[in-house]
Amino acid sequence: MFGFGIRMSSVFASRWKAVTWSLGILLTAYCTVPAADQARQHEAAKVTKGHEPHKSPWSKD
Repeated sequence: MFGFGIRMSSVFASRWKAVTWSLGILLTAYCTVPAADQARQHEAAKVTKGHEPHKSPWSKD
């Protein structure tokens, strides 16, 4: 199709090739999608942190 990878007709030529291909897709999805609680904690941390007021390095303390 785009000239890279293997053709789909050769992937599904045997059951073991199809299983190997599908496990690769599932592993990719498992490794790239974050867990829901991690994403929720990350968003909560961003909200609670907020913006700190800027302090000029040349201001007198």
